[in-house]
Amino acid sequence: MKKLAIGLYATVTVALMIWGFYQAIYVAPTDAMQGEIFRIIFYHVPSASVAFLFFAISLLGSIGYLAYRHSHPEWAQVADAWALAGAEVGIVFCTVVLTTGPLWGRRAWGIWWTWDARLTTTLVLWLIYVSYLLLRRFAAGPQVQTLAAVLGIFGALDVPIVYMSNRWFRTQHPAPVFGGDSDSGFKDPLMLHAFGWNILAWFAWGILVLCFRYYVERRQQKIAANEAQEALDA
Repeated sequence: MKKLAIGLYATVTVALMIWGFYQAIYVAPTDAMQGEIFRIIFYHVPSASVAFLFFAISLLGSIGYLAYRHSHPEWAQVADAWALAGAEVGIVFCTVVLTTGPLWGRRAWGIWWTWDARLTTTLVLWLIYVSYLLLRRFAAGPQVQTLAAVLGIFGALDVPIVYMSNRWFRTQHPAPVFGGDSDSGFKDPLMLHAFGWNILAWFAWGILVLCFRYYVERRQQKIAANEAQEALDA
C-alpha cells in the first residue's frame, strides 16, 4: 500500500507538472509589456515559494534538534533529518530562482545582475545554506549537527528579509505580485490560473523530493548508529 500511495502521488505530481507547463506556455496570454519572457514568472516565483517553505522546514528541524538532542536523542535525529532534507531541497529551488532571475532580468532590464536588496539578500541566503551543506558534508566531530542547526537557524532569518526587501527598499526588482499596491496582481484571469497550477505543481514536486531525501537521511542515520554500536560491542 505504501508503494502504491507513493506511485500514485508521483503520477499525480508528473501530471500536474505537465498541466502547469501547458498552462504557462500555451494558455496564459503574452504580457503586453514584457512579451514572452514574462512566462518565466510561472517558474521563478513558484521556485522561490517552495524554497522559502523548505528553509522553514529546515528551521523547524534545526530548532527541534537543539531542543531534543539531550532529552530525546531519537526525536533529535528525526528533526535533524528534516533539517538537512529541507536545506538540500531548498537550495536546489533557490538555485533555480537565481538562474531564472538573471535570465528574466537580462531581457526586462537589459542587465544580468544588479546589487539591489532583493537580489543581494537572495544570494546571501543561498550562500548561507551552501555553507550549511558544506559543513554537513566535510566537517567531522560530535558537534557538527549542533553547529549546523545553529547555522540553519541563522540562515532562515534571512528569508523574511528576502521576502520583504522590495517592500522595505527601493529596488530594481518588480513590485510584489500579490499584496503590493493597487496595481499588483495578474490582470488576466488566465495568467492567475496558470500561476496557481504551477504553484501547486512545484509544491507537489518539491514535497516528493523532500520526503525521498528525508527517507534516505534516516536510513543513513540508522546505518551509522548500527555501525557505531557494533564498534562499541567489538
